[in-house]
Amino acid sequence: MSVAEPRRIVLFRHAKADWPQVPDHERPLAERGRTDAAVAGRKLADTGITFDLALCSTATRTRETWKLAVHELAHRPKTVYEERIYEASPGELIAVLNELPDEAHHVILIGHNPGVHGLADILAGSAEDDARERMNRRGFPAAAFALLAFEGHWKSLEPAVARLTDYWAPSD
Repeated sequence: MSVAEPRRIVLFRHAKADWPQVPDHERPLAERGRTDAAVAGRKLADTGITFDLALCSTATRTRETWKLAVHELAHRPKTVYEERIYEASPGELIAVLNELPDEAHHVILIGHNPGVHGLADILAGSAEDDARERMNRRGFPAAAFALLAFEGHWKSLEPAVARLTDYWAPSD
């Protein structure tokens, strides 16, 4: 990666989960969630980004979302299942991202709200086109993702250093 090429982060909320009588961490995807996860995977493929690394919450619904979405990508990145993403605040998610090796240029994080939406909002010091307006109007529904770009090392990732370049939600 050249110095001029920005790093890319996709913040991807898990798809619609079901509500069976199981602990929250073990909730599976609902039927609509399985459909939306695959559609989101196709939209991720359309970005043209080749991810170096995927960071995925250990919750069942995030793992199922990622399994269905990654199937749509041309290249399957290394996936790390990270316990700290489950129920993480934006600050805790930044701490996880700050630990990434600089060899990872393009990263996708599959997690939960409100942390994922909060992180997208906090990191985005600027936005292209109407991406921020769409994200703020729609919120961050299940299976939505935000694409951000920033320059520098992962350990320099902090509030307002990134540019929100795209936002997508299943009903878009």
